[in-house]
Amino acid sequence: MDIRIIIKLHELLKAERTGNPKELSYKLGISERTVFNYISFMKTELNAPIIFNTQLKNYCYERDCELCFKG
Repeated sequence: MDIRIIIKLHELLKAERTGNPKELSYKLGISERTVFNYISFMKTELNAPIIFNTQLKNYCYERDCELCFKG
């Protein structure tokens, strides 16, 4: 996992500007399959409350979520 992609994905999720998986893969410069892998990783390993809003056709956080990347 590339931390730069996780940070960018986190920012897009907070802003609710991910779009659908195809749009998100373009924004991140990765394949759609890799988008699903990153989202799965964030949900399971980082406990990120990511959902797909079917009405907006957009990924977002189900509730407030802050991830700390500073060591």
